[in-house]
Amino acid sequence: MSPVVAGVLQFLALAVALGLAYRPLGDYMARVYSSDRHLRVEKWIYKAIGANPSTEMRWPAYLRGVLAFSLVSVLFLYLMQRLQGSLPGSLGFVSIPADQAFNTAASFVANTNWQSYSGEQAMGHVVQTGGLAVQNFVSAAVGIAVAVALVRGFARSRTGELGNFWADLVRGTVRILLPISVIGAVVLVACGAIQNFSGIHEVGQFMGGSQQWNGGAVASQEAIKELGTNGGGYFNANSAHPFENPNGFTNLFEIFLILVIPFALTRTFGRMVGSLKQGYAILATMVTIWFGFTALMMWTEFHHGGPAFDLAGGAMEGKENRFGIGGSSIFAVATTLTSTGAVDAFHSSLTGFGGGITMLGMQLGEIAPGGTGSGLYGMLIMAVIAVFIAGLMVGRTPEYLGKKIGTREIKFAACYILVTPALVLIFTAIAMAMPSTLTSMTNSGAHGFSEVLYAYTSGANNNGSAFAGLNANTPWFNTSIGLAMLLGRFVPMVFVLALAGSLAEQTPVPETAGTLRTNKPLFTGLLVGTVMIVAGLTYFPALALGPLAEGLAS
Repeated sequence: MSPVVAGVLQFLALAVALGLAYRPLGDYMARVYSSDRHLRVEKWIYKAIGANPSTEMRWPAYLRGVLAFSLVSVLFLYLMQRLQGSLPGSLGFVSIPADQAFNTAASFVANTNWQSYSGEQAMGHVVQTGGLAVQNFVSAAVGIAVAVALVRGFARSRTGELGNFWADLVRGTVRILLPISVIGAVVLVACGAIQNFSGIHEVGQFMGGSQQWNGGAVASQEAIKELGTNGGGYFNANSAHPFENPNGFTNLFEIFLILVIPFALTRTFGRMVGSLKQGYAILATMVTIWFGFTALMMWTEFHHGGPAFDLAGGAMEGKENRFGIGGSSIFAVATTLTSTGAVDAFHSSLTGFGGGITMLGMQLGEIAPGGTGSGLYGMLIMAVIAVFIAGLMVGRTPEYLGKKIGTREIKFAACYILVTPALVLIFTAIAMAMPSTLTSMTNSGAHGFSEVLYAYTSGANNNGSAFAGLNANTPWFNTSIGLAMLLGRFVPMVFVLALAGSLAEQTPVPETAGTLRTNKPLFTGLLVGTVMIVAGLTYFPALALGPLAEGLAS
């Protein structure tokens, strides 16, 4: 079987699996966030944290809950790292330096999982499982909660209430993320991923010296890192490491975990707003972009010219033989079109255009299908922009799901789409102006610029993957990328929740002959065009200096 055919078959198998899970998972999540019933374990948690899950919140109160919980999480994880040398199960590792501890705490709480360290050489069992893995669950649950709050804004009327943040957080963790992660971890263990609490041990003699590995609860963290679109690996090689991702089947299974919740949330959206066709329209937009990016990635990686590439069947540098170009291309697109950031190949070794595809995937806002929750609310923001553009074309007040998109709403949406690009471009410009940045760059020229641009794109968009080649473990990069991650995660949430509150207060307007049908293929095409044009106009100059220049020169 040729590598190209194998890659296409993997993509088709993945699409079938996602299609089978779409309806039951989407309907289940809609029931979870619409139910008035509380499980016993959830009641214990509410009592422990002093929350009343039945109290409805307006958007400022909901936002305060998000920010307060996240602030406490950052402080808790920061202290765990600073005290690691005194904690049991540290495997002899010392405490993490202050700037790196801040960067890591910000990273995992912001659902980014950017890592400026090698996990197997820096983190003990307690920090890995009690700190990082816990944040993999709750940061993903926060993203889903914010998305659900926005959906309620569209679904409700004449009220500013968006639900209860603490109830949404606990339900998302207990009823959705935990059960699926347990199943995922069992599958990974059965297929060869490790799951233990062993210490450091030698695995053999290599080139006159010994090589050491430490064990860990890898399979369980691998499951939630993919399911929650987190991405931080137990080992420096991330999902290219055989302890995390042993074979071709686990590679495809991990891609499935990355995509299943973001895609299924579109059906949850359709259920909660009372129109499945609206959910299908959002789904069609996501699928169109995802399919297009995957096809482009496979094309550029399989057909890059040169005798060495021809002999290898494509651009195999930086890729695992057990995954091949097809599996690596599908994984690279899935991880950068979502906020996952896990990698099974070095993105720096992708072709010039291939590296540009991964960067552009993040720069779209990671909305096809995006992160757990963040993908849905990001795409709904773009839908608001698309409806506004359509309204300008026909000269009438734009409406979406029976809600008028007025001056207030479009300001919130515009602020949302401007925050992240501003962070990426400003921090990249500052970094490139600093002489110290040159010492962190492995490469010069267009590829070196791509390393820096990719780092801030990944951080501000809460992705977490790295281009490789950039030494980001410096006080400047740890601090600046940490700030980019926090601002890129929580400032957009302010505008999402403010928009949700504004929509929930409105009185629905009836459909007329002039109302734009947002459940039709025409709107899907308009939405795809809006997404691509907004990202293209924003990032094209920067992309032209990096991956486009490199791709055209090769």
